[in-house]
Amino acid sequence: MIIKYVKMAFLPTLLLSISLLYTSCSKDGDANFFSLQDDIALGQQLSEQIASDPVAYPVLSEATYSEAYDFLGDMVDEILNSGEVLHKDDFAWSFKIIENDTVLNAFAAPGGYIYVYTGLIKYLDDASQLAGVLGHEIAHADLRHSSERLTKAYGIEVLLNLILGQNNESLLIDIAEQLTLLAFSRTDEKESDEQSVVYLANTIYDARGAAGFFEKLSAAGSSGAAATFLSTHPDSDDRIENIYAKYEEIGSPVGGTFEAEYQAFKNDLP
Repeated sequence: MIIKYVKMAFLPTLLLSISLLYTSCSKDGDANFFSLQDDIALGQQLSEQIASDPVAYPVLSEATYSEAYDFLGDMVDEILNSGEVLHKDDFAWSFKIIENDTVLNAFAAPGGYIYVYTGLIKYLDDASQLAGVLGHEIAHADLRHSSERLTKAYGIEVLLNLILGQNNESLLIDIAEQLTLLAFSRTDEKESDEQSVVYLANTIYDARGAAGFFEKLSAAGSSGAAATFLSTHPDSDDRIENIYAKYEEIGSPVGGTFEAEYQAFKNDLP
């Protein structure tokens, strides 16, 4: 029994040592100690936790709001089929709409689990703006920023224990809550903004879509929900400039904005 205990006690250390062999780094030097399968496993646990808490996360029913989900699904498929999503065939790429008109946000869990609030959808003016934001969130998952930031926030061993099945409901609740407020580095945000442009350049949507969102935020200044968003994200003016610069760099064609179709989509929401 003592031998068995010693082996189990050193298992997390052994797994951690193995994981160090497969460490990757992002452009800003942040290390990612997890495999793609680890991202998928962690994201699945977080998605199950979110689904189990309809009070905190009132996800709209896909059956009841089928037309809205069809619109969103077509948009997501356009982005995923752009030929630019690195882990298109690896991740789950699950998209859900959360009913909360006061929240101006979307967020990405590791492994391709994306959530967008009705407050953000209704705030935007056209389909290219939403496509730009979704492209940004897809990039956070695709470039594995989400697992990098969670590692920085919670530590390697804590997340490894979750991945290995040491269920901790209170921790999952806390991580799910933090996903909505996860602070990405300026480099992560810039990478995701630019990758959104790259994705959309190969779709029917205008690749500058995300810039339209930030231009609207910048015009709103310090009022209402815009102020909350701006307090936790890099300066919008810099992001607008970077998006347009990337658009010019890659020579993207002018895409569509689909205002009428987007208004119909918003009308399908509660």
